Amino acid sequence: METQRLIVDNHVDSEKSYSQAVDLLNAGELVAFPTETVYGLGAVATNDTAVKKIYIAKGRPSDNPLIVHIGTVDELGKYVIDISDKARKCMDAFWPGPLTMIFKVKPNVLAKSVTAGLDTVGIRMPSHPVALKLLQKLGKPVAAPSANRSGKPSPTEGIHVEQDLAGKIPMILDGGATGVGVESTVIDLTLETPVILRPGAITKEMLEKIIGPVKQPTHMEQKEGAPRAPGMKYTHYAPNAPVFLIEKDEQQVAEALQELHQDGHKVALLAPQRFEQLAPDWFFTLGESQDDMAANLFHALRACDLTTADIVLATVTTTQGVGAAIMNRLEKSAGGKWYAKDFQK
Repeated sequence: METQRLIVDNHVDSEKSYSQAVDLLNAGELVAFPTETVYGLGAVATNDTAVKKIYIAKGRPSDNPLIVHIGTVDELGKYVIDISDKARKCMDAFWPGPLTMIFKVKPNVLAKSVTAGLDTVGIRMPSHPVALKLLQKLGKPVAAPSANRSGKPSPTEGIHVEQDLAGKIPMILDGGATGVGVESTVIDLTLETPVILRPGAITKEMLEKIIGPVKQPTHMEQKEGAPRAPGMKYTHYAPNAPVFLIEKDEQQVAEALQELHQDGHKVALLAPQRFEQLAPDWFFTLGESQDDMAANLFHALRACDLTTADIVLATVTTTQGVGAAIMNRLEKSAGGKWYAKDFQK
């Protein structure tokens, strides 16, 4: 299969590209497209045959549910039941945007492959202009996980999708680099006290200002049992070399690099810019602010695969605000491993 990557932005007449994408989706094919978080791999969410192609293209476990994207708030009632006051407040505050809400799914409407056998579904309305235009032109719900091979770092540029899925999907709508850089926050609103199943740019603090108390268990606390949202169960975001977490302390990192180099390892370091002076074999900055870290994380993890590093060290951050999302992704990429206690010296 040939994969077309078509540039779509405000400076290019993209109507033909959108029409091709809509035609492919209506024909039961897959189309990758940018959202404000990462690139998604879309199929019409009411077409079970099409949705199953997502799992095949990604190599994704079939018990890992998919998020459904819609182009207008009015569509929500077609696919879910029991839209609570808290849900409506969240929609008013954060849609369109990087917030996925878990609802009770309306029976026999969405493809069974979307919900992975659950009685709930995650739905969001993205704010990226390309995603919104595509969804509104299509007029149908689109199931779309991140457009990468399952378990690998999520794509934040069209070229990342091409690197992972060329020959497996017919089209990529390339709208440039995404903004947020980590996937949407997922919150379960079917519970009396809402629970964040996946942290993202819409933080616990932001949600609590709108709807009151919200629980946010850690990734490790959520890991057991059937996943109610994408990415809760399986290792994600991992480059080829094993990732180990390390405190954001220059002395600790310097000592780790010395030990690893003495043992003949080649090391890629993901850290704030000032750590470059410690002379790792490869250095990829995560930036200083949490927003920078979120935007740079997946790009940096992917860059590690362009090196011959056999160890990746990644400095950590706090779990306040967007830091919760960053740490969630770092823990998953490392499989929970810390250099200080888990590396076999």
